[in-house]
Amino acid sequence: MKPLLKISGLHTSFGGGQDEVKAVRDISLTIEKGETHALVGESGSGKSVTALSVMQLLPYPRAHHSGGSITFQGQELIGAETDTMREIRGNRIAMIFQEPLTSLNPLHSIEKQIAEVLHLHKALSPDEAHARVLELLDLVGLSEAKTRLGALPHEFSGGQQQRVMIAMSLANDPDILIADEPTTALDVTIQAQVLKLLQDLQEKLDMAMLLITHDLGIVRHMADTVSVMTDGEIVEQGTAEQVFANPSHEYTKHLLAAEPKGRPDAPPADAPEVMNAGDIKVWFPIKKGIIRRTVDHVKAVDGITLSVRQGHTLGVVGESGSGKSTLGRALLKLEKSRGEITFEGRSLQAMNAKDLKPYRREMQIVFQDPFGSLSPRLSIRQIVEEGLLVHGVGGENGGGNGADQRRDLVVQALEEVGLEATMLNRYPHEFSGGQRQRIAIARALILKPKFIVLDEPTSALDMSVQAQIVDLLRDLQTSHDLAYLFISHDLKVIRAMAHDIIVMHRGRVVEQGTAESVLEDPQDPYTKALMTAAFDMKADDTGAVSV
Repeated sequence: MKPLLKISGLHTSFGGGQDEVKAVRDISLTIEKGETHALVGESGSGKSVTALSVMQLLPYPRAHHSGGSITFQGQELIGAETDTMREIRGNRIAMIFQEPLTSLNPLHSIEKQIAEVLHLHKALSPDEAHARVLELLDLVGLSEAKTRLGALPHEFSGGQQQRVMIAMSLANDPDILIADEPTTALDVTIQAQVLKLLQDLQEKLDMAMLLITHDLGIVRHMADTVSVMTDGEIVEQGTAEQVFANPSHEYTKHLLAAEPKGRPDAPPADAPEVMNAGDIKVWFPIKKGIIRRTVDHVKAVDGITLSVRQGHTLGVVGESGSGKSTLGRALLKLEKSRGEITFEGRSLQAMNAKDLKPYRREMQIVFQDPFGSLSPRLSIRQIVEEGLLVHGVGGENGGGNGADQRRDLVVQALEEVGLEATMLNRYPHEFSGGQRQRIAIARALILKPKFIVLDEPTSALDMSVQAQIVDLLRDLQTSHDLAYLFISHDLKVIRAMAHDIIVMHRGRVVEQGTAESVLEDPQDPYTKALMTAAFDMKADDTGAVSV
């Protein structure tokens, strides 16, 4: 009996001659009906190129296959006719991409985008497609979106955007689902729900899955078979049980050992307060009717009080939509809010843009998606240097000694985050995810800030790269006495970074305290649920939890 999907001796390259990049070299794997095969490796290992080769979505002819075969139910996909691939893509083979906001059309509503695949492959009527969209949103745990079908992708959180992508991919009940880091941007509890959903759908539809991930915890619970990939090659292959119990290759052992470890250095007890917020509220109006009258509010942040001291990290934990990122933007005056915001004893709320400008230099932010936050049209030097130009550091006219001074500052910032001066004239797409996040950190660091909001800075990174970024951020905090507001749904990263923690749920703080007290002895049921999902905790009869 033929396997559902078979890759044999695949070679995938970009360019030719001296500029040829051999992204995938002589890899082979098979996937049977109903089987989950995990393709594991770090950024740049060739995992996504392999998936795109299956879908024939690479930028041909610049990308080309110098050898090998890919067959689906015995049918060769390499070189297949356009009509053949159009019938297979999104119908018999579906794919979930890693970065939902760059995959979703920013100009179309979520209903239109989910319904599009139904119209193309099933020829459903508008009413039938609408009913199926509602069903799919229920399946992926996004039932609240039923009242927002006309909303655009940017109006949803990162986790919600990924669930929309999953709904689109499952719309036509595919034979095989290629899931490229499907839960990277999701909270631990939603991640568990989505993975359980995918398992249930596999059983119901007898659907196979090619799971591409760097999270070995997911592989352990999801995969039947595993291929470990590095530098374009598969270095180890076998059942999940074999690979985890007895890894044979050094790279596999390295992946299994990679996880953010350690704890941050304790700041001095008398460290001065850098940021203080009292009863912060960010309410977004819900408007209806012809005259768009406000009928209610979305209470994204609803009465939060916090304090961050020099050399101190306050971790903000919660699921997508809990208000974490909104809180961070409000503290930086990037979002209108009510309540009191004080930076080094000076109130910011009444300040206009001109008055705020000097403080902008001292308050910076690093965003979740480094690829989306770095301009693709600017070189790395231009990106990191931009803040210096805005604030007139190193000369304002762009010439003479001022330009040389700014270049030196950019080089210093890059080297401080582990990058090299030779990278100055390269562009964001030429770097891995971890390198792009280091560039984003350098951009924030170059202005010598005192307070940095880190909004999910490691969520899109490989496990070993996460550990590197965590170590980097801790070292920078120690050397510069930085105050961090560290936003994350990954409690393992929070444990390695935070001195204190607040847990947010639906815009409010449900628990707060030192990192040790919140992580080791959570009191609120919501916090306990987060811990259970993150650390595989077990509850006793009294409801207490233990690792």
